[in-house]
Order: sequence, then C-alpha cells, then structure tokens
Amino acid sequence: MDLTHLAIAPWDLVVRSIAIYLVLMIALRVFGKRELGQMTIFDLVLVLLVANAVQPAMTGPDSSLLGGLLIIGTLFLLNWGVGWARLRSPVVSHLLQSPATVLASHGAWIPGALKHEGVDPDEAEMALREHGVDGVSDTTLVEMESDGSISVVPKQELGRARPRRRVRLVKRP
Repeated sequence: MDLTHLAIAPWDLVVRSIAIYLVLMIALRVFGKRELGQMTIFDLVLVLLVANAVQPAMTGPDSSLLGGLLIIGTLFLLNWGVGWARLRSPVVSHLLQSPATVLASHGAWIPGALKHEGVDPDEAEMALREHGVDGVSDTTLVEMESDGSISVVPKQELGRARPRRRVRLVKRP
C-alpha cells in the first residue's frame, strides 16, 4: 500500500472539503447558537453522526495519508481564511455571526425569544444562578450572545454578580 498515492485528483479532495465546510457552516448558522459547554447529549450525538457521515463525502475513494493531510490542510486554511475575512469585513461578520438575542428584559422572560433560541426555563434560570443572580426579577437584561453564552445585567449591582468566564482577547495583526 502506497501512503502517498492519491486515488482521486488533489483538487477533487480540496473542492469536496470546501463544500462540506461551507454546508456545515451554513447549517450551524441557521440552526442556532450554543456554546460547547451548553451542548446536550443530543447535540453531541448529532455532531458525531455528522462527522461520520461526511467523512466519505470528503475523501471519496481515497484513503491515502497524503489525501488526509491535504484535507486537513485545506480545512485549516479555509477556517483561517474565514476568520480573517470575518474580522476585516462587516458583511462577512454579519453573515457568519448571529446577533445577540434578548431573552429577558426588565425582570421578565421573553417566552418567544427563549423558544426561538432553544433555551428551556431551567437552563435560563441556571445561567442566572451562574452569574450570582437569584431570579429573572433581579435582572435588567439577559441576552444570548452570538457565541451562545448568556450575559446577565443585574437590576442593581449585587456585589456577587460576576461573569461566568473570562474575557477572550483577539489578537489583531
């Protein structure tokens, strides 16, 4: 077995990889925003099944080491390019990132927003507790951010309310 012999043309592997990447990106954008830590067991099963299903679509009849390396390189380069374009183009950023959604305002949940984002009341209350807030009546604003995290603005500075995670810094060239 030759590990460097491709069963199909290199450009075919690149085009297949790009197509799968774009379809998955669109599907993730259309079907909502959830943080990795918010994934349910059903989300995990879906990710595993999708990964298993798209692998043959990307590789086709090729099972060479070189083909796998070409696919990996294509995906990393494409992902870098999308990130670069998102930071430099407001249009691309808008297409790839969904805007924040207000889940609660002035101490009351917005049921339609919760339903639209797929957040059940127990998850929403848990997010409040993670921010040190006892209940929705103690908030001015609760938003689901574009990355799937939930931000909470308490009605008054409670002293114990704190962000759930550290701020991420983005290096700009």
